[in-house]
This record gives sequence, C-alpha cells and structure tokens, in this order.
Amino acid sequence: MTTPPKSPPPDPRLFNEDLAPAPERTWGTYSIFALWMSDTHAISNYAFASSLFVLGLPAWEVFVALLAGITIVYGLMNRMGHAGHRTGVPYPVLARASWGVYGANIPALLRAIMAVAWYGIQTWLASTAVVLLTLQLAPGLDAYHHNSILGLSTLGWVAFLVMWGLQAVLLTRGMEFIRKVQDFATGPVVWLVVLALAVYLVVKAGGDISLTRSLTGLSGSAQVEQSLIAVSLTVATFLTLVLNYADFARFTPDHRSYRRGNLIGLPVNFTAFAVVAVLVTAGTISVFGEAIYDPVKVIQKIDNPVVTVIGALAFIVATIGINVVANFVSPAYDFANLAPKYLNFKRGGMITALLAIVVMPWKLYSSALVIQYFLGALGAFLGPLVAILLVDYHLVRRGRIDVDALFSADARGAYYYRRGYNPKAAAAFLPAAAVCAALALVPALDVVAPFSWIVGMGLAGALYALLSHRERAAAGAAPIPDEIIASQVSAAAAEASTMPEAARPLIPPVPVEGS
Repeated sequence: MTTPPKSPPPDPRLFNEDLAPAPERTWGTYSIFALWMSDTHAISNYAFASSLFVLGLPAWEVFVALLAGITIVYGLMNRMGHAGHRTGVPYPVLARASWGVYGANIPALLRAIMAVAWYGIQTWLASTAVVLLTLQLAPGLDAYHHNSILGLSTLGWVAFLVMWGLQAVLLTRGMEFIRKVQDFATGPVVWLVVLALAVYLVVKAGGDISLTRSLTGLSGSAQVEQSLIAVSLTVATFLTLVLNYADFARFTPDHRSYRRGNLIGLPVNFTAFAVVAVLVTAGTISVFGEAIYDPVKVIQKIDNPVVTVIGALAFIVATIGINVVANFVSPAYDFANLAPKYLNFKRGGMITALLAIVVMPWKLYSSALVIQYFLGALGAFLGPLVAILLVDYHLVRRGRIDVDALFSADARGAYYYRRGYNPKAAAAFLPAAAVCAALALVPALDVVAPFSWIVGMGLAGALYALLSHRERAAAGAAPIPDEIIASQVSAAAAEASTMPEAARPLIPPVPVEGS
C-alpha cells in the first residue's frame, strides 16, 4: 500500500491555528439556532418589522413579506454553509479559492471595514441604554451627562468604555466561549422580555388587535410595492452574514446541524419574532393611543422601575449578541488573514475593538452623509462579493477545493494565479460593484435602490461564471460532494494545538518565485 505524498507545509504568511481548518466541531443545531437568535433579536429587526406595520401594511402581509425574504436568506446561508462545513476554514481563507491567496484580503478588508464601523455604532447604541439605566437608578449622576468630551459626556464615555470592556472580555476568549455565551444568554433572554411585553399589552388591550387592517389605508398596489421592498431589504440586511457564514458553519459536525439550525433560527424564529414585534406595536395603539415601534420606549411607557431595569438589561445583552455575531467574528478573522504570522483571532479581535473607539461611532451615526454614502456604498459591494464566492464554489469548482493549497504561496499552487491575485474575480467584481453602488446611492434611482443587491449579485455571478468557463468545463457537471475535505493542514494544526506553545514546531516558509 503506497503512502499518499505529503503536501508542502503551510506558508506562515498564510497560516495560523485560527485560520486552519477547524480541529473541533462543536456547533450543533442548537448553537446555530442560538447564533440566529443573537442576531435577529435586535432592536433594529424589531423596529423594521414594526415600522412596516405602522407604514400601513396589514400584519399578515408583514409576516408574509418577512417570511419570503428570510426564506431566501435561509437558502443562501445553506449554500455558503456547505462550503464552510466541508472546508472547515473561515471566510477570508475560503475567499482565496476565488480571489487568490493574497487577493482574498480585498474582500476581507471590505467586510472588515464595514464591521468595524457597525461594531462601534452598536457598542455606542448599547452604551446609551446603559446611560438611561444609570440615570434611572442614580438620578444624581445627571450632572455628568451635560458636558462634551469629543462629542460624548463624561457619563457617556464611562458607559461606552464599560460596554467596550465587557465585550472585549467576552470576545477575546475565543469562538468556543462565544458559543457557550450565546447558547444560554444573548439569544433566549430577549425572547422572554418581548414575549412578556406582548402578553402584557394584549391583555391590557383586551384582545382588541387587528391583524388584517391597514393603519394608514394603503392601496392594494402600494401594499404590493412595500411588501416587495420589505422582502428585498430583509435579504440585503443579512448579506453581511451570508458572506462570512463559513466562519460559523466550519464548526458544525455535519450538514444537518447548520441546515436545521438555519431553518429554526431564520424562517421560524425570525418570523415569530416579527409576529411578536407587530403584536406589541399593535398593542401600544390600543393601550397608549399611539404606535410605538421602539421596544425601549415601550418599556419606558409602562413606567415601572423594575420593568425599566429588566428591559434595559435585556436589550443591552441583545446588542452584545448581535455585535458578536455580525460585527466582531468576521473582522477578527479578516485582520488575522492580513498577517497570520503575527495576528491570530484574538489579536485581530482587539484591533477591531480598538478601531471601534478610534472611529468615534457616535459621530459616524449622527452623520446622514456618512451612513448613506460610506456605509451605504460598502453595503452595495456585498452582493457581488457573495455571488463570486457562491458561483466559484458551487458552479465553477463543483465543490472541489484543495484545502491545503489555500495555505500555499507556491507560484505553482492552485490558487496563486498571478502573483497571488485572481484577475477574473476583480474583473467580475469591479463593474458589478460600480453598478450596484450607483443604483444604491444616486438619488434619481431611489425607486430601484432597495433592489440594487439583486443586480449586483446577478451581474457579478454571471461575469465570473463567464470568465471562468474553462474551469467550469474542467469541473464538469458532477454532483457536489458532501464529505468534509481531508487536509494535512488540519491534522497538523490539531496536533500543534495540543502542544505547549514553547514546544510547537516552527513552520518553514515555502519558497516563492521572485522572493
């Protein structure tokens, strides 16, 4: 029996243990479900569902629109999850197959920049809840809330740094610790509070809540238009996580884990959360005489100190949850991918956290220009990036990925292309991103702006498939395999992770032409 030839050792410019294929796979169905609870139980998602109802869509149309949108998201997550599960690598490493071993830093940095901005914004928004909670418990501290130091009061700075520190402690403990926290805290706690609000308001309203009436009397055609926009915006909101879903699916033990977790956590849980949000909003009309679609304001309206404290704590926890899932894990891997020899997941995470202070998120969020043009333009890039990754894995390669070659800087390597960059990915991305950004940002095109991601995905996917026709022909039409891809890099990383750090072997670099 012949022994299969050994692959060259991974290049330290492309490898560390955090970027290597996952040596342990402990994220079962419940952990993936809890991941989605942490992400979907956000004030922004609650307000989005409620605002559709306040805008004039009958409650049942809100549910149908959101269910349709999140079902599309569910399909995209499963497609990206298939790649993440089989390869066991995080998003920036998976992107090396389509962008090149060095070119993958381009999409990774675009994702990281957006995540850093929103990580800071979400941390600051959570800190405003801390300020409200502090003033509720200690009104005498109000004197420290009226000065300004770089745009924040003394109390605001203390609250922001407290939230920043709490998250830093959580986030630098690693992915397994994050899994345990979200399993038992960040996901379930918000459900309890929102369900309690719904029961309280429905009882107070005496059951006088209509699920079929339009609050504003929207015409039938206007309802159809708003429903389609709601479907599209639901998908657009989740494209960030579609892009880096491999960061989580890589830890699942089998395909059923992420598929079932996605099913329960997205179509089922997201729609159920929307139902409760609309019920609460409808209840506020009967009980308070006005539609309130901010749950924090609903809690304040109840005017009970105990309810205020419990509610504020719950939504602080919820904000931490969405920050972890949507805005921390990805940039931690993305920054680590820039210089794996020096940056691991924890150091990449600390860079994310420090940059979140430097960008002064309260100034970003207060500027409509920044939100619309900077973050809006970056968001327009997500559709093309998602399309290139999915088309490369499912259509061009038919799931045939050489995982070990993802860590090789050899000029003859499968993913080295031209000096480590794949010009085909750039040629597909740039025109698609330009069109997508124009549709999203040019005022004259406001009507189609909510659907810009569809155009971006379609154009980038078609261009990449066309440019990669030779690779598609070579892959043929064979079924995409389901088994986890064997990797010598994975075995080496698992072995090294059990050794004391001082005893771990140094991995020599692979020679590269021209270096």
